[in-house]
Amino acid sequence: MSEMIYTYDGSFEGFLCCIFESYANKEVLTAICRDEDFLPTLFAVRAVQTDRSHAGRVYRKVVKLSPYGAKLLQKGFLTCLTDKELCLYRLTVKLLRDGPSFLRDRSDETLYPVIKAVGHLDGEAHLLKGFVRFSELGGVLGGEIEPKNRVLPLLRSHFCARYRDESFFLYDRTHREALFYTAGKAVIRPLESFQMAPPDEAEARYRLLWKRFYDTIAIQERYDPKGRRTHMPMRYWSTMTEFQGEEAFKAQSPSAGGPVPGVPGGIPAPGIRPGSGRSAPGSVL
Repeated sequence: MSEMIYTYDGSFEGFLCCIFESYANKEVLTAICRDEDFLPTLFAVRAVQTDRSHAGRVYRKVVKLSPYGAKLLQKGFLTCLTDKELCLYRLTVKLLRDGPSFLRDRSDETLYPVIKAVGHLDGEAHLLKGFVRFSELGGVLGGEIEPKNRVLPLLRSHFCARYRDESFFLYDRTHREALFYTAGKAVIRPLESFQMAPPDEAEARYRLLWKRFYDTIAIQERYDPKGRRTHMPMRYWSTMTEFQGEEAFKAQSPSAGGPVPGVPGGIPAPGIRPGSGRSAPGSVL
């Protein structure tokens, strides 16, 4: 079997097509790169076109062998694991060749990196269920997150159930995609750039109330910075209302009744530069 580098469109179906093509052409993959990330090389390269029928055949075969393995494949694709495509490709090759018995051995060198990455994905999604802060923007709830993993597909059911009678969006700064929900329907779409609108007076006051509540319930004698960072990692602070500076509490158009009261002092969120990313992976289910 010859060795080959594959490029694909970055979708989950496209990745499954890479697996299909490697078997169809009897090629061993040494790298799998998204089209936008590919750099010229002297090694043999093949551009793989996405074909949903091919992707479906691969996925159904994996499900037949192991539903658990299929779930690992799907979740693993959402992680920030280095060279995740190659890791998932090797996992799939081993599953197709040897069967699912190795999936019970968490120390297996092919399985362990994926298991670890999926655990990190699940943990981050769990934390964000409590760390997301929504603002009311003209009758629509809006929020932002800055995760390492592509957690929107995992957060979708939670927030759609929680706000089933609302319209809302949740923007992922890192991967530049957003979850939109209205009238019982939810979609995840790429959104290259986004700027949250400033609050109106009512929203500014609600933000102020929340920040004052957060600061008031703190017990100075039990202040534990290390414990705080353990339970509320600093990398999430940049999108949490209670850690924002004064600009986040300024109304767009204050009423004649007077300006919004001053913001109490707090710990500002660290500046984190947004990363790049693509749309949420499609599903072959």
